Amino acid sequence: MPSENNTPILQMQNICKTLSGKEILRSVSLDINRGELKVLIGPSGAGKSTFLQCINYLLIPEQGQIILEDTVVNPGVKKDLYNYRQQVGMIFQDFNLFDHLTALDNVAIALRKVKGMSKKQALEIARKELDRVGLSDKGDLYPAELSGGQKQRVAIARALAMEPKVLLLDEPTSALDPELVGEVLSVIRDLAKEGLTMIMATHQMDFARALADEIVFMQQGEIIERGSPAALLKEGSGTRTADFCNKLSDMCEELD
Repeated sequence: MPSENNTPILQMQNICKTLSGKEILRSVSLDINRGELKVLIGPSGAGKSTFLQCINYLLIPEQGQIILEDTVVNPGVKKDLYNYRQQVGMIFQDFNLFDHLTALDNVAIALRKVKGMSKKQALEIARKELDRVGLSDKGDLYPAELSGGQKQRVAIARALAMEPKVLLLDEPTSALDPELVGEVLSVIRDLAKEGLTMIMATHQMDFARALADEIVFMQQGEIIERGSPAALLKEGSGTRTADFCNKLSDMCEELD
């Protein structure tokens, strides 16, 4: 759902990151407007996950800055960092749920610990968010009793409970069996229709083609191509993005 507001809600400017002596991100810049869905694609090792982790300050960039609603984020000030992370949520590949807590308590815990809500209020919001992702009947189950798709939907509900202004999704379906991918993409599709601002790394190209406002192609730590799905994936366009997607399709056909 494209935003009518052309003022970026989140700006990443000249982000650089080195890990184990290797330059992973090379001055990467990206803006996103309110209500947009931007999809990061590219080969393994392109820097997509590292970029998302830098946006959330799970990794601290060596250079560059991030601006949320005209305010430069200072990750060196813990109060500012905690406040920022409440507004920019993140969904990981491997769910990161607490095994000793039920689905309901996994969603409620941050509301209690971070926002200081009462148990009653936190559980009320948690139930609403589980219902939002289609898990209203799974609240009393523990992660070990849930499928991979259900675990990821609990993780999404947990992030939504914090009412983030931007949601980052790091290949949220990559750890799932193929038959479970659709249920997670369906939730993300609904969030996009609701106008939630999202940046998502994925190899699900049919999803990106249908819903992304912009596709951002990364390779060797740089953004080398970006544009609308219609422009980048048009037959005969000759773009690097189209070439990459064709290779993905060929791989899937070989596996079939």
